[in-house]
Amino acid sequence: MSIADWTLTVFTLCNSLRAFAYVPQIVAAAKCRDGAKAISFTTWTLFTVSHSTTAVYALVNLHDVTMALMFLLNAAGCLAIIAVAVWQRMAARRRRAETAAVPVNVIAFALKRAS
Repeated sequence: MSIADWTLTVFTLCNSLRAFAYVPQIVAAAKCRDGAKAISFTTWTLFTVSHSTTAVYALVNLHDVTMALMFLLNAAGCLAIIAVAVWQRMAARRRRAETAAVPVNVIAFALKRAS
C-alpha cells in the first residue's frame, strides 16, 4: 500500500467517523430545555459553509464524487445541529412567553371574580 493509499484510508476513516460524531451533539441540543444556548450558530454555520465549499471543490477541481459526498454528509450534520438548535430556541421562547402570560391571566381572573 502506497503512502497515498494510506492517507486516503485515514482521511476516509476520520471523515466517516466525524459524520457519526454529529449525532451526540444533535441529541444534546434536542434534549436541552434552555433553547440550546451552548450551540453557536456562527460556528456551526461556518462549519457548514466550509464542508459545502470543500464538497464543491472536490467535485469541480478533483472530480472526486466520493470526497464530495463525504463533505456533503458533514454539511448535512452541521445543518441538522443548526435546525435542532433553532427549533429548541423557538420552543424555549414559547415556553417563556407562556410562563410570563400565566400570572397576568391569573391576576386578571382573580380581579374579575372579586368584582
